Amino acid sequence: MTQYDYIIVGAGIAGCSIAYFLSQHNKNILLLDRNNDFSQTASSAAGGFLSPLLGKPNEFKELVTQALNFSFEFYKKNFPNELINKGVLRIPKNEEDKEKFKSYIPYIDFEYSLKEEGCFFPIGSQVKTLDVCQKMTKNIQTQFNYEVKEIRFDEKYYTINDEYVTAHLILTTGADTTLIGEKYFNIRPVWGQRIVIETSTCIDINYHKECSVSTSVASENNASYTVSIGATHHRFNCDSSVCTQCLKEPNLNNFARVSKDENRVNIDTDILLNRANDIVKLENVKLKEIKIGARASSVDYFPMVGGLIDSKKTLELFPHIKKGTHVQNHRLSQYANLFVINGLGGRGFVLAPYLAHLLCEHIIHHKELPSNITTHRLFKRWAKKL
Repeated sequence: MTQYDYIIVGAGIAGCSIAYFLSQHNKNILLLDRNNDFSQTASSAAGGFLSPLLGKPNEFKELVTQALNFSFEFYKKNFPNELINKGVLRIPKNEEDKEKFKSYIPYIDFEYSLKEEGCFFPIGSQVKTLDVCQKMTKNIQTQFNYEVKEIRFDEKYYTINDEYVTAHLILTTGADTTLIGEKYFNIRPVWGQRIVIETSTCIDINYHKECSVSTSVASENNASYTVSIGATHHRFNCDSSVCTQCLKEPNLNNFARVSKDENRVNIDTDILLNRANDIVKLENVKLKEIKIGARASSVDYFPMVGGLIDSKKTLELFPHIKKGTHVQNHRLSQYANLFVINGLGGRGFVLAPYLAHLLCEHIIHHKELPSNITTHRLFKRWAKKL
């Protein structure tokens, strides 16, 4: 068996981000993924958009603001060729939304200007999703087309499929949480479809209204442009075994199965094209590609980062936690050196570098993580309902 100091399961933007930051301290890292390349499922369906969150002050908005500031500078400094910074115009969806926009203006955290019917943010950008994941991990050993079927822990080490051994295991598996196996780790898959089109229309900024429309990328002869449009949002109620299979293979056929609608892909394509045309008129459109994946969303929308609570051992130690007895977070029993980054929702490329940086500092330098992103909060809420 081959031994590593760190094994990361999941090569989406979360896995690639934590691999990048850990590699600044340690080169003995292995990154595993069941797919044949980086950024294939939720990260593939994502358009890689970086955009401010509008709204009145609250903890989640503050988190997104901190993450956007950090991640924008991170991409700009380390991966400038993978960052397309043309700004984003946020446009209200309707009259009601327009009034909300007005109420949000005093609380905007970024440079902006009023433009047309909305707010233009110079920080708005798009990340080349596959390219940036590849660049992040260029010096890291990877193993693709690899299914993690069994994880065993023995004293100090995790063994994966009787092939790999590691002292530290990090799970970044998104909406498929079958490897975690903790009931409190409540993730809701939010399915999304993104389309890539070819058009004769040149778009010089990013837009966001009911969907996001990217700035144009010119073809080699400048005769046409590639534009990304996304994404739809669906939550489906279905048998968990069916959902798990669809999460493992998020292709067009499985998406139709989980949605219970054979025409869902075509319907969503038309919806996205109509929404995009409501923003900017697209001429001579040809559909080039359809991307489908399930974003991982926690029940309270905050991400889940850090050590994973061992619910069985914790309840044995503190049975009265079920009645609401307060137990300090550091006293809750955690799996040894087992960490997660999950629940990033639709803002994966905004949140992932920032959260990976925080987790790396936690692992390497034992810095405390913000309480609103750790798994402790969900465990305690779950335990009180038992």
